[in-house]
Amino acid sequence: MAVVREFTLPDLGEGLTEATIVHWMVEVGEVVAIDQPVVEVETAKAMVEVPCPYGGVVTARFGEEGEEVPVGAPLVTVAVGAVPDDLAGLGPGTGPGAGAGAAGGAPDDGASAPSSGGTSGPAAEGPEDAGSGNVLVGYGTSASAARRRRIRPGSGAGPMAGVPRRPGETADGSAGTGAVDGAPGGAGAGEAGAATVGAVGATGAAGATGVDGSARTAGANGSAGPGAVDAGSRTVAVISPLVRRMARENGLDLRELTGSGRDGLILRTDVECAIRARQERETMGAAEAVATVGAPGVGSADRTLGADRTTGAGVTGVAGAATGGAVKATGSTRAGAAAGEERIPLKGMLGAAAEKFSRSRREIPEATCWVEADATELLAARRAMNVPGAPKVSLLALLARITTAALARFPELNATVDIEAQEIVRLPAVHLGFAAQTDRGLVVPVVRDAHARTVEELSAEITRLTETARAGGLSLAELTHGTFTLNNYGVFGVDGSTPIINHPEAAMLGVGRIAAKPWVHEGELAVRQVVQLSFTFDHRVCDGGTAGGFLRFVADCVEQPAVLLRVL
Repeated sequence: MAVVREFTLPDLGEGLTEATIVHWMVEVGEVVAIDQPVVEVETAKAMVEVPCPYGGVVTARFGEEGEEVPVGAPLVTVAVGAVPDDLAGLGPGTGPGAGAGAAGGAPDDGASAPSSGGTSGPAAEGPEDAGSGNVLVGYGTSASAARRRRIRPGSGAGPMAGVPRRPGETADGSAGTGAVDGAPGGAGAGEAGAATVGAVGATGAAGATGVDGSARTAGANGSAGPGAVDAGSRTVAVISPLVRRMARENGLDLRELTGSGRDGLILRTDVECAIRARQERETMGAAEAVATVGAPGVGSADRTLGADRTTGAGVTGVAGAATGGAVKATGSTRAGAAAGEERIPLKGMLGAAAEKFSRSRREIPEATCWVEADATELLAARRAMNVPGAPKVSLLALLARITTAALARFPELNATVDIEAQEIVRLPAVHLGFAAQTDRGLVVPVVRDAHARTVEELSAEITRLTETARAGGLSLAELTHGTFTLNNYGVFGVDGSTPIINHPEAAMLGVGRIAAKPWVHEGELAVRQVVQLSFTFDHRVCDGGTAGGFLRFVADCVEQPAVLLRVL
């Protein structure tokens, strides 16, 4: 008999708490081997292929491509052991242990019926389903998956699926039994009215208060609120944490939705449909409300599905449900919004970069110095190195080798500041990061042990990392734990910059474009290839003399590459 194992999103390291599903690499019903990658996800730092520690048949997948999944949320369920005879006839989303594929967080009132394939338990432990146990950081596979219980089937999917319902209203729109327009627990209209004193016309992000003495409160997590009499009689059929979070952020009561999934399961599309429907009602209501502005002494109450609105004395109320977790007001707020404005969420790699930049500016007292250098001799040395038949040496690799030589002379710059211990930590190895622009944004791959590499080795590694970065295949190890950054912004055609230090590093060397300029060479005016070098440093780790000495050494090596022979 097969044992259904649930594989959750593991801790991918570096303190990451969620990941976005980019591409599913397996289908439901497909046989997978232990440690076989099943999904490709994007974290705030890199694209990662996630291997499954179980071998067997995939019985369910959780999440669509593009969805954000928190660490610990289920990714797939796998039937480990003997393949059930009826597996071949199953479609996507079904399979042995269907309860594991469609189970919500709430159990039945009574004992749950076992699924056809069974769920894992202590009796099912054995070598055949032990898993690898060491695939990624932060999770093990020796413990059995928790027993999953089936949700209580809600009303079937229909044309009203995904549309919010009033308390006491059934899926088909008819009034159900037990719907009480008042306070819960049999409270009279007087008590309900008292509960709403001072709240007439006021709205919140999570619900609305009526003007006829009834109160309705939608809990952010689907919990029953005052007036939600029928909420306790129906289990919220939700599996995905993403669906719950989306509902919470948009002020939706999941108890008022009818799911379109199997057994009434509430899907992401149901929540999105409810949000769109509410926005349409809100827009229509706002248009009607604006028309009443300037009509003194006129008061009216208009209730819609999920939104209460009060208009009186020439003042227009706000629609009862908020969009995007914030209440939008009519009039000046909307009039001030630019037509066609675009909002881009600061999450994923973009959010991680924004947080790092902000933290660097907050914590590091940085200073910048710069100098121009004649790079004519450096370019000539590169041409001499790139003889036919030999590996090509890039200009960035030459600058990297100059940088490691300068750090060997000024080791206080290869450091970081431990704020908690109030100590400067000087690092023994140089892990050199370099900025690379890709279609997915700016990334900083790291060349490990750059101080121990030759120019050829640096050139080969920089080329490999750059190609991998543009393909989106860099691992976390190739993007983290740098100690110093080399920033070649000359590729953008600019001369200089004052960059933001890559926190928690202590310094960054910037290289501008190399351009032909008039230059005094050996006492005569000549046209030379000139570059501007800038050096941004953490003033806590060194003073201006150290920073100036570092930059001057780099400039001397650029102008006279033979200087490097002294330190090689």
